[in-house]
Amino acid sequence: MRHATEHADAPTAELNTALRGGPFHVALRAAIAARGLPLQRVQHHLSRHGVKVGVTSLSYWQQGARRPQRPESLRAVRALEEILRLPDESLIRLLADSDDDTTADRPGSHSYRALTAASDVLDRLQTELGWSLDGGLHTLGHHERVRIGPGRELAGLEAHHIVRAHRDGVDRFVAVHHGDPGSSPRDMRVRALENCRTGRIRWDQDSGVLAVELLFGAPLRSGDTFLFRYAIDDATAGASREYLRRFGFPGGQYALQVCFDAAALPARCHRFTQSSPAAPRAGRQRLSVTGPHRCVHVVEPRIRPGITGIAWSWD
Repeated sequence: MRHATEHADAPTAELNTALRGGPFHVALRAAIAARGLPLQRVQHHLSRHGVKVGVTSLSYWQQGARRPQRPESLRAVRALEEILRLPDESLIRLLADSDDDTTADRPGSHSYRALTAASDVLDRLQTELGWSLDGGLHTLGHHERVRIGPGRELAGLEAHHIVRAHRDGVDRFVAVHHGDPGSSPRDMRVRALENCRTGRIRWDQDSGVLAVELLFGAPLRSGDTFLFRYAIDDATAGASREYLRRFGFPGGQYALQVCFDAAALPARCHRFTQSSPAAPRAGRQRLSVTGPHRCVHVVEPRIRPGITGIAWSWD
């Protein structure tokens, strides 16, 4: 039996502080650092406990980019408490505390719970499509134009990608769309617009996540660049209040433009960033919907892991 006094052996005050107040990812990172274990060794210890977790998932957990939520992941957290010589329930408690503090779902917005659930769903859909974490492509440019319809719904989007292959043989890209709460991905329409064609399409009705293969037609060689465009027609949910994009890797430029129908102009609009779904929103800056095109936009010259988005309100 492990006891709460065992964490006194931790070599840093940071670990003690993190275990008391969290958040979860900070405590996990501090515990791994205090034990001096590389993630590959942590993964090895987990496998000896009968739990399979990838090094990438462990990295995401300690960065706050993702959070363990599925039963298998929670088993891993309990095993980590033993492997890292932490008090019983110390990490599990921090997860529960974070869930209690999370802002409740609002119609038309992506809560922490919705984003973490979508991450788990996306892992499954990408596995079904045989898609690796980055797909062998580095993003040089990613531009999105989102349309808000006359009923305040997310009518659809158009995306323009510029990528560079960092290994030979890459011949496709898997695009992901996370609809607003209540959306129906089975009723969405995907259109290949330039230099690609649609392949397999997978979706999860409960989370509103759609994943689609975009086939290039010929394999790229390492170092080759490629441009392609596609569109997704949505309009399957109610009033939309935000659009965001999550990035797992650094990259080139990201531009997001949101255009509103003349019958659905918002009262207020602002941009925001988040380092992870569990982190508070930062970088808030007011945006004005002006001009004949009724659009607002943000431009990130360099993509960083995390979340970039635009939110608006109707009254």
